[in-house]
Amino acid sequence: MTLVTSPLAGRAIGLAQVPDPVFSGAMVGPGTAIDPVREPSEAVSPVDGVIVSLHPHAFVVVDGEGHGVLIHLGIDTVQLNGEGFELLVNKGDTVTRGQAVVRWNPVAVEEAGKSPICPIVALEATADALSDVVEDNEVKPGDQLFAWS
Repeated sequence: MTLVTSPLAGRAIGLAQVPDPVFSGAMVGPGTAIDPVREPSEAVSPVDGVIVSLHPHAFVVVDGEGHGVLIHLGIDTVQLNGEGFELLVNKGDTVTRGQAVVRWNPVAVEEAGKSPICPIVALEATADALSDVVEDNEVKPGDQLFAWS
């Protein structure tokens, strides 16, 4: 079983609250979402693993069991072309839970007209593979978001 922890401080709100049908409909996969605190911060790895995909606005970490977790920093933030995001690791790097991956500013995302809400998605998982999903709670980095079996 993999415990997936929060990459950010904020409020867990659940995927259904994400203002994007691809995420809210769990088309990418099940999980939850975080409405982040409005201050510059670092998004940290939710598991020990390898960075297999890395963009300024999103990254995927795959753990030793092959579970891939997508962290998407804001909605439609790909349109910002990396503005306001700073990569702190490289694709292919091995990271530990809690290690900073991307530095970003949710305030700048909002000022650019985008939602700063961050989906945290279990890729290629079925909804019943996740348990104890946090969907309404204040969280800080390292707090458990869900268990993946």
